[in-house]
Amino acid sequence: MTNYNFKNLQNGSDIRGISLTGVPGQLPNLTDTEAERLAKGYLLWLCKKTGKNTDTITISVGRDPRMSGQHLKNGLFMGLGPYGVRILDCGLSSTPAMFMSTVFPQYNCDGAIMITASHLPFNRNGFKFFDKEGGLNKSDIAQIIEFAQSDEKLSSLGEPDWNRQIFVFGKKSYPTEEADLMDTYCSHLRSIIQKGVNHPDFYDKPLTGLKIVVDAGNGSGGFYPRKVLAPLGADISASQFLSPDGSFPNHPPNPEDRQAMESVALKTISSGADLGLIFDTDVDRSAAVDHRGREIARNGIVGLAAALIAEEHPGSTVVTDSITSDPLTVFLEEGLGLKHLRYKRGYKNVINKAIELNEQGIDCQLAIETSGHAALKENYFLDDGAYLATKIVIKTAQLHLAGKNLDSLIEGLKQPEEAIEVRIPITASDFASYGDQVLADLKAFADQDPDMTVVSPNYEGVRIAFAGGWCLLRKSLHDPIMPLNAESERKGGCAEILEKVRSFLSAYQELDLSPMNY
Repeated sequence: MTNYNFKNLQNGSDIRGISLTGVPGQLPNLTDTEAERLAKGYLLWLCKKTGKNTDTITISVGRDPRMSGQHLKNGLFMGLGPYGVRILDCGLSSTPAMFMSTVFPQYNCDGAIMITASHLPFNRNGFKFFDKEGGLNKSDIAQIIEFAQSDEKLSSLGEPDWNRQIFVFGKKSYPTEEADLMDTYCSHLRSIIQKGVNHPDFYDKPLTGLKIVVDAGNGSGGFYPRKVLAPLGADISASQFLSPDGSFPNHPPNPEDRQAMESVALKTISSGADLGLIFDTDVDRSAAVDHRGREIARNGIVGLAAALIAEEHPGSTVVTDSITSDPLTVFLEEGLGLKHLRYKRGYKNVINKAIELNEQGIDCQLAIETSGHAALKENYFLDDGAYLATKIVIKTAQLHLAGKNLDSLIEGLKQPEEAIEVRIPITASDFASYGDQVLADLKAFADQDPDMTVVSPNYEGVRIAFAGGWCLLRKSLHDPIMPLNAESERKGGCAEILEKVRSFLSAYQELDLSPMNY
């Protein structure tokens, strides 16, 4: 058996690793060699699930603009090509579009692979895998890794046909077909906007008169203003950082990044735009800015997405991650007449919970994280930043015709005076068990303190309510870290909450409390 260990590449339901040198102390562990093995593991997983032979399988492959993307793509082709797989090369793509290659009838792919590491630094990269049911789960990735590590298991794919290989500039390659997937995807989004606005006088140009700023952060999202908004009449002249550049020279392509949000907000207000939109690298997340340059992110993007579905689906449940605020719950339930289920961090956790509720007969139309991952039932529960942006654009156009602005949808959402997150390292070798013990002890401590109320139900970590605020201490999904989130309705309130928690945590010698110096 070949000696491989890919387990450290698993990041929940994704594969992520270091693909380039350039950062001191970080050596590549995800190269074309690993890509080839993982492609074979994925192919074996897909064959077992579908019952198909390798030569009847179609797989699409796309990438974001990271500098290592082409190299990893070649590795994937080397893993798939010898087995007769029909490979569609989709070039520069978005993650949601790659899933749609399994939906659009002209492609009808059995599976899809997106080469991306989302918002991570330039030297990182990874893979997101799909089949016709959506993004793969954590257990699926673990099985792919098991297959990839085992020569014995991979031998069940059969003998590769080495005669299929061709040589390009002295390097082995395999036949692929170029696919214009992004053009198909953009046409799909334009049609949704036309039908959504549905104005009889300018159906073909429903965005006429709207100025929209799009910040793609030099990721994959430059297609959206150019191929979706502009053809429908929108003025996109103030959009920025649309050209793909895997070094991300202007700001991190991340709606949670402070610099990124300030950049798009400033551009929106300085250009007099009606709306600002920002995407992450692979366009599975987005956030917005209103006409006054105010950010609609984190709790705001959750509230806005919920407002977009509330009228058509009264009483529906909205599943969110664990760090949403108490005022958001009030807005969703009392302001919009919806139900709020605050669940766990992790976009797949939130999506899977929403699917589970629907299977139980509980209507749930929206699963969304404060990070900007938003998945709607009407869109295959696919976390698609461009689809959420499209819903926002439609509503902006409708409100514009009525003489209103987008912020009117969430004017009842109260924002906290303060909100912070600190990440506390665990130095214990068995960090998972140590973190569990800290959480159990914190719950017991809070139960005995009259100033602290343990919130229940709660599905992750320990959430504690204080007078005019709250905090949540939890374990990181993957790392030896305990994130602590806190919000307060008054200035100085977060410092008081942190000091209260710090006094308890100070007894734990294998916690590094230096990030709590607030």
